[in-house]
Amino acid sequence: MAAAAEGGGGGRRLPPHSPSGLVLQTVEMHTGGEPLRIIPRLEAAEEAVAGGLSLLSLRREMAAAQDHVRRALMHEPRGHAGMYGVVVVAGGGGGAGGAATTSAHLSAVFLHGAGYSTMCGHAVLALGRFALDYGLVAVPSCPETAVHLHCPCGPVTAFVPWDGCRSGNPVRFHSVPAFAAAIDLAIDVPGHGKVVVDIGYGGTFYAFVSAKQLGLDVCSSKTRDLVSAASAVTEAVKKQFKLHHPESEDLAFLYGTILTDGKDAFSEEPTTNICVFADEQVDRSPTGSGVMARIALQYHKGLIQMNQTRTFRSSTTGSLFTGKAVKATRFGDYNAVIVEVSGEAFYTGTATFTVEEEDPLKYGFVFK
Repeated sequence: MAAAAEGGGGGRRLPPHSPSGLVLQTVEMHTGGEPLRIIPRLEAAEEAVAGGLSLLSLRREMAAAQDHVRRALMHEPRGHAGMYGVVVVAGGGGGAGGAATTSAHLSAVFLHGAGYSTMCGHAVLALGRFALDYGLVAVPSCPETAVHLHCPCGPVTAFVPWDGCRSGNPVRFHSVPAFAAAIDLAIDVPGHGKVVVDIGYGGTFYAFVSAKQLGLDVCSSKTRDLVSAASAVTEAVKKQFKLHHPESEDLAFLYGTILTDGKDAFSEEPTTNICVFADEQVDRSPTGSGVMARIALQYHKGLIQMNQTRTFRSSTTGSLFTGKAVKATRFGDYNAVIVEVSGEAFYTGTATFTVEEEDPLKYGFVFK
């Protein structure tokens, strides 16, 4: 991010910082309670994409050479254990790992406490609003504007209310192909014995299991107990089941486990879940990519029909997303669906972050 002006502007001076240090300006949002720290411009990322680097390759490059940016903004003292972020690059397009083109309004590299994701539904919902309000779509249309985003897993399209002056809610988006990777998979989970899980893909892979199998209640058990159980499932699945992605092995990893209330059959009533991803990070929202994967699983099992809307509730905040399968498709060897996810995203502010070179904790720390 370009450095902000040092003087003028009614006293809007930066605090003392290293001339060669980072100065990062962000836009702060949340979707269903899950934070999103948006970095509108990172020169190193822009240069890499302009040079033809794919988003999956940029994800690897940032992890290797720009990880101090992620750590500075996600970790304490500027962030916290549940922080989530995104680096925005104007333009970009193509399929998973595809080189940049001009077919998208923006590209996104997702950041979290432990690294870099390949898809994030709550971020897409927020970025839809951000794209309109910050001029990334040249001529928005009323009453709704399509915003084309390129994510590391592939292209998605958000549909954002627009009144001629500002964006609104709810925002919805159409996903990359989502599919069931494994159904009724028996996994030996230390401390819990044999547990039956489903594995679904919604831009990234999740294991799904009813909390009751683990002796827990997703609505009333202590969060610490839910996190520990979900993490045990994640580690067990990683060791006992090999994932495959039709387009790129960079996408063939288990992102986390989503514990559910077991209510998978269609109902007008919300179904509740909690997502534990990366290094025991807890999603405050119902998890957009998780909704994609769970809808794909429910459709695959014949529990819901095309265009049947389900409501998903976060057990942490009570916030709601909706999801429905809107189109059947093929994705490699998989029968897949395009899923529409809807939710509400809100602005919480803006920030300018600086670094003093002599600060021993300048790039953050993790405390659990």
